Amino acid sequence: MQIGVNVPNFGPGTSPDVLRDWARTVEGLGFDLLMVSDHVAVTPDVAQQYPAPFYEPFTALAWLAGVTSRIRLGTTVLVLPYRHPLLVARMAANVNELSGGRFVLGVGVGWARQEYAALGVPFGERGRLTDEGLRVVRDAWRDESDYRAGRIPIWVGGHSDAALRRAVRLGDAWHSLRLTPAAFREALGRLEGIAAAEGKPLPALTPRILLHLTSGDPGPERRLGEGTVEQVVGDLAELRSLGAEAVVLDPFVGDPQETVHPEVAWQALATVRKEFR
Repeated sequence: MQIGVNVPNFGPGTSPDVLRDWARTVEGLGFDLLMVSDHVAVTPDVAQQYPAPFYEPFTALAWLAGVTSRIRLGTTVLVLPYRHPLLVARMAANVNELSGGRFVLGVGVGWARQEYAALGVPFGERGRLTDEGLRVVRDAWRDESDYRAGRIPIWVGGHSDAALRRAVRLGDAWHSLRLTPAAFREALGRLEGIAAAEGKPLPALTPRILLHLTSGDPGPERRLGEGTVEQVVGDLAELRSLGAEAVVLDPFVGDPQETVHPEVAWQALATVRKEFR
């Protein structure tokens, strides 16, 4: 099972130098994936959680491809309707080729109504646009003389039945996001039922989980990756036993000021990396 890190590409402490330090730190610690988030317009609803500066993911990953050599690079998750799907296909293929085949395209429908409005994209159509966009991206990648995409995995994020159907029909993996253990098991059961009903194989499991080390048990609402070192290691072991192909650790707990002190997250990552093999 590969272990990745969701690197903050936003917030008051983020800069090109800090992104480079993040990349070299997680690659140096032996992690397998480095992933970043996606916003285009930092509207008020976005800024409450992910304030400016916000580094666009394809641009940031192209920069980080040049300062890393081994670690895979990806999006968790790209909001597909924000861009024309042919542009997504082109940028993803280019980053994959420029990085030596290290790119993973994680996609989702997004949640920021104001950002959708700023971009002139209908919020209520985001599911349909994502499905159509994925089909266009896959069709474009079949033109190897032009896009030269190689084999780029598509991870589909989300927990609704529509998202799970999208993962089964159009994705290579289901990329759940920061769930509790109970919620993950419940969604996995629905995913298995949808795959069986569709007559399709179960997509790979590539969850993104929180990384928040605490001195004691956080209680019954504990999310995967939250709690003592023993609890976090136990979560990783459980996900591995369920057949997860990859797990992405998300060390951003929710306060933008965390980005000013990345060394706190680096220490937590080093601790987990040491304890889980």
